[in-house]
Amino acid sequence: MLLVENVRKSYIEPNGETLPILDIRRFEIGPGEQVVLRGRSGCGKTTLLNCIAGLTTVDAGRIEVKGKDVVPLAEAVRDRYRASYIGFVFQTFNLLPAFTALENVLLGMTFTGERPDAVRARQLLESVGLGHRLTHQPRALSVGEQQRVAVARALANRPVLLLADEPTANVDPAHQQQVIDLLREACRRENIAMLLVTHSPEVSQQFSRVEQLEEVNRAARVA
Repeated sequence: MLLVENVRKSYIEPNGETLPILDIRRFEIGPGEQVVLRGRSGCGKTTLLNCIAGLTTVDAGRIEVKGKDVVPLAEAVRDRYRASYIGFVFQTFNLLPAFTALENVLLGMTFTGERPDAVRARQLLESVGLGHRLTHQPRALSVGEQQRVAVARALANRPVLLLADEPTANVDPAHQQQVIDLLREACRRENIAMLLVTHSPEVSQQFSRVEQLEEVNRAARVA
């Protein structure tokens, strides 16, 4: 489902020196598999997720999602492919403040070029316990509710791969388990592979496969 092979990514620092961020020989996830990625701050976790999603380009290597290498795709094609096959739960939610919960989910459906499915959008929001909040804008929702809208939006297009960047970081402790349960159950129900980044040992210990990025990313070993 996901294959990251010989991927390198670096940035140019203000002094002109090259700063290696990613140097990954091989990393893969099978269909429906749920994997946690842990690592210290600055070891490239978020950069890796952004590269997999095509939000950030890599310097070299291949990233296959559902058998297709997304690295050489033109930006517009890459964006369409991401919208069709990859769901992304951002740490900061990234909800549009002027849109209702339902509109935020529907908007996520428009990027594939297909007609938005209002019935599925409603069902997803109901499945995360927000059937009574469909017309509420983000400012009228609690932080936990905003994260649940973000989860529903990420699932809107029936992705084959879900990326979750610290999905509980901005959620109060009382609702963190609820977010994890929602993600895991949704992925099991629709056979979606999930790659979840977290610093929380309480979260990672619930998963059978936990990877340390420093062991996968050679650039992090010398950072």
